[in-house]
Amino acid sequence: MTRRHLWRRLHEHGLAIVASDIAAQAASGTASAREAAVNPTAFKRRLAAIAFADVAGFSRLIAADDVGTLRRWKTLREEVMQPRMERLGGRVAEMAGDALLIEFASAVEAVRWAVDVQQAVRGGGEDGADSLAIRLRIGINVEDVIDDEGVLQGDGVNIAARIHQAAEPGQIVVTSGVRDYVHNRLPVRFRDLGTPHLKNISRVVRVFVVEPADAGAGAAPRPPHVQWSSRPTLAVMPFRMMGGAQDDEYFGEGITEDIITGLSRSRSLYVISRNSTLRYRDRSKDLREIAAELDVRYILDGSVRRQAAKLRINAELIEVGVNRAIWAQRFEGANDDLFEFQDRIAASIVSSLEPRVSAVEAARVGDRPTESLDAYDSLLKAMSRLYVFTAESYAEAGALLERALDLDPNYAQAHAYLAWWLNFQIGEGRSLDVPGDTRRAIAASARAVALDPEDAFALAVAGHILSFMQRRTDEALELFEQALRLNENSAFAWGLSALTLAYRGEADQALDRLKNLWQLNPFDPLNFYFWIVAGIAEFVAGRYTESVAWIRKSRRANPRFIASLRMLAAALALAGDEDAAREIGAEFLAAHPAFSVAQFVSWYPLTRPGDLDRLAEGLRKAGLPD
Repeated sequence: MTRRHLWRRLHEHGLAIVASDIAAQAASGTASAREAAVNPTAFKRRLAAIAFADVAGFSRLIAADDVGTLRRWKTLREEVMQPRMERLGGRVAEMAGDALLIEFASAVEAVRWAVDVQQAVRGGGEDGADSLAIRLRIGINVEDVIDDEGVLQGDGVNIAARIHQAAEPGQIVVTSGVRDYVHNRLPVRFRDLGTPHLKNISRVVRVFVVEPADAGAGAAPRPPHVQWSSRPTLAVMPFRMMGGAQDDEYFGEGITEDIITGLSRSRSLYVISRNSTLRYRDRSKDLREIAAELDVRYILDGSVRRQAAKLRINAELIEVGVNRAIWAQRFEGANDDLFEFQDRIAASIVSSLEPRVSAVEAARVGDRPTESLDAYDSLLKAMSRLYVFTAESYAEAGALLERALDLDPNYAQAHAYLAWWLNFQIGEGRSLDVPGDTRRAIAASARAVALDPEDAFALAVAGHILSFMQRRTDEALELFEQALRLNENSAFAWGLSALTLAYRGEADQALDRLKNLWQLNPFDPLNFYFWIVAGIAEFVAGRYTESVAWIRKSRRANPRFIASLRMLAAALALAGDEDAAREIGAEFLAAHPAFSVAQFVSWYPLTRPGDLDRLAEGLRKAGLPD
């Protein structure tokens, strides 16, 4: 094992040992080490600024040109990094392979050194145009550290080594402590990247990119939800063939490829490429080892059993860190039409995974303090609060979405979710400024699509806002079709397009689309909402008893969703059950005493002639005031 590999293995366990001392310490141990074992006060503590620098893509560079890469890296260390370090009072605490750990007495000098080094590297021609150019990533932290005869140890060292992974080649990242020390002392500015999950670091760490003070203000920031591993990461293992002929392995690999392709369309997940997971097909390593090597939080594993004319496929989604399955499903069918069966299974898995992962991720951030959340986690927590349907949860969800956009104004899904939140504010009768919130929702949904025109979720929300708030159903359906072309497994887009069709009076087409939704994701957390969509479709079709059944089903699933009471009261009244209709009408009025039938039907988006008249008739029969 090389010293570089040994150093990295030790560092993974929170240890830091000077590379040049490894052999001597391993062979004999020193008197001071024995003393420290029995007398912890022998260790010295002090405040230090720690800079961790490494070469981006070092393994690739070595593979392409090992001698040339090593020569360039040595020249960079000896002629650029170390002379500047010495002038600013720094010292090399560790050096191993492609990495340097440097200690400074001042956070200001540490950042000054990093800026000077990166500028010198760029000025020296290492600007990335050459595919073999050396480019550095630098992370800086300031903290109390343990000094064991010149060897620095402790959380502060580990954090410096972790955060540098957030830096793009040529960038510098620092913790909030460094930012606070350096603020206004150097001609730099700090761009907030949020609070990443740091491997083997239990506490929350806020991180910033260091940029020149004159960096273009109009430049689009790199979104925190893309940058950090707080966005859930997933690997799909090659599905194993259980029994059967080896010739059948193509089927398992085909399933795997289809699932990866489908999941890759999601803007809410990182999905590891198929080429990276194929090497694990023999399962010689356990899933925890695989997850560590791929740096993923979730693994989808599965098997295929083929017997005679039948196929059985098992799939399991595992949250690796806690070693638990959060979703599992068995699929069975005939293999007469092998590839149609493969497509159906892949679609079912793809549509099921994203909401399951989102639920686990929401629980993960649920207890974290709001001030520690980055843009992605703020959005995730907002959505977990929205569907509680209380005044407090609405307010908290709105504040979290605003926070996400403060952290990242170019976060497309945050704009889309803000529009979705405003949709509920207005639909539930909670908005204090309906015209203003309508304008905000329209602007937010349009901004989301402008930022990411290939995000199926953003397109679906924009389509719904056009339909629900502006009655522009033709344009809305175009956006839904665009969303479904991008991601045919988007249950959300199927469901919202069904609602627009119901608004238009196209009840049977709407119900057909809902069947797609429920086939793709029968346990969608938003089913309470889509059951109301089915109730609206049945209402416009004049099938009031069926409408009542769907909406009562939704009420059982989420009784706090007050908007459902309007359609339920009207459907009960037109179905002939006026006593039940008046009871529901009274319940709705208790929540919204200022409700007016005339005002409601003036904006509610049923567009087919006669449908709004029947709705108004039912509401009046239910005792709601005109």
